[in-house]
Amino acid sequence: DSGDGMQLTGDRFTSETASFGNDLSTLPNFPAEIRAPAGTLPGVSSFQLHFADHDILTPGDAPNVLVAMNPAALRANIGDMPRGAEIIVNTDEFTKRAMQKVGYETSPLEDGSLAGYRLHPVPLTTLTVEALKEFDLTRKEAERSKNMFALGLLSWMYHRPTEGTEKFLKSKFAKKPDIAAANIAAYRAGWNFGETTEDFAVSYEVAPAAKAFPPGTYRNISGNLALAYGLIAASRQADLPLFLGSYPITPASDILHELSRHKNFGVRTFQAEDEIAGIGAALGAAFGGSLAVTTTSGPGVALKSETIGLAVSLELPLLVVDIQRGGPSTGLPTKTEQADLLQAMYGRNGEAPVPVVAPRTPADCFDAALEAARIALAYRTPVFLLSDGYLANGSEPWRIPETDELPDLAPQFAQGPNHTLDDGTEVFWPYKRDPQTLARPWAVPGTPGLEHRIGGIEKQDGTGNISYDPANHDFMVRTRQAKIDGIDVPDLEVDDPTG
Repeated sequence: DSGDGMQLTGDRFTSETASFGNDLSTLPNFPAEIRAPAGTLPGVSSFQLHFADHDILTPGDAPNVLVAMNPAALRANIGDMPRGAEIIVNTDEFTKRAMQKVGYETSPLEDGSLAGYRLHPVPLTTLTVEALKEFDLTRKEAERSKNMFALGLLSWMYHRPTEGTEKFLKSKFAKKPDIAAANIAAYRAGWNFGETTEDFAVSYEVAPAAKAFPPGTYRNISGNLALAYGLIAASRQADLPLFLGSYPITPASDILHELSRHKNFGVRTFQAEDEIAGIGAALGAAFGGSLAVTTTSGPGVALKSETIGLAVSLELPLLVVDIQRGGPSTGLPTKTEQADLLQAMYGRNGEAPVPVVAPRTPADCFDAALEAARIALAYRTPVFLLSDGYLANGSEPWRIPETDELPDLAPQFAQGPNHTLDDGTEVFWPYKRDPQTLARPWAVPGTPGLEHRIGGIEKQDGTGNISYDPANHDFMVRTRQAKIDGIDVPDLEVDDPTG
């Protein structure tokens, strides 16, 4: 059930697997409801982990092991399990009422429907309560540690290190030492159960993936965390303050949470009253000389589209981070679908071309953030960074780069006049372009002599004055497209098992 602690269990198993040196890919999956009805199919919260001694690219489609904490968890996931897979079930939860709630007329543990699998019936709840009887806990409090019992059992099955999890539990429950001790006891009881029961005759060893990783210092990282770190790194490499104007939305909110912790790096986060205010503030920060970012998902992109068009017209650097989820409308908030590609490419009025950068893995979100910032700053354009819920919440090992590996992103601000009129007067033209990039100068407000007019109405080439001339409009449309077409990007790297 949502609230049973499966995400925490998955996170801990993942952390120990990463520290052991396996390659891994994760798929957390949880309901959109804050607390879905107990024991129902929509309320199932799961955490899938694929790990190996070689390079792997996805969390996989067919798990080898399923730990089902209740009938709903079994029903929701049994369709993905290949024949011969191992299924560990918490028999204490398979009551008649719980089974009927998800459509089981008879017990699947007894009617032969699981004959094609290696079934391990384990009374997880009873064993956990028994293991914790020496602690001064109510039965309900003791039952809450059954996720740690399950984690201990799986840690034994796959020879995972135990010290890190015990240290984590002591730290997490530092203010409640009794709860910490109870969780550690449940964890050890699960390990000992695997060691002593005859039901588990086999344990598995998965060696570190030494050949999959170049030398370096690694950590486990999720896509949203990598993206947040990438934005901070881009800000430092550009020597610009980072400004995030955002409105909370699943699955992008983690970036707002994370960046708000890093004021020491000159990061300013602004939680606006709505999506439109969030991007409006970010575009204002870009005008003011900041590395400006707004984060959202598909429904928010729809609301932000007019301001993205304004950024195209003003030709200011702005990062629009879209962590995609299923649509249409508000769709499937906690489920993944790459639902916004056409909206990102074409979802604006008029000719408003915008480059789109898409990371390929959770760790690649760091590099994608740097690349999006490079393009935005060099070409003076809004840039879409198109991630999704699977990358955002999934995790994998990431090699922490050295600072000298990061690109120099420092932009050149306009310092003085850049154009001479026929009468010899030197003036500042806000839409005079760099011949290489076609980028216009970036003038920070308040710089003497660089006053200029901005706004959403079409600009005259060079001067930036309002222009309704059709030939000028045609020229500006073609110029903005040529600027995007001329962006220098590295060739695509293809990763194909056949070579």
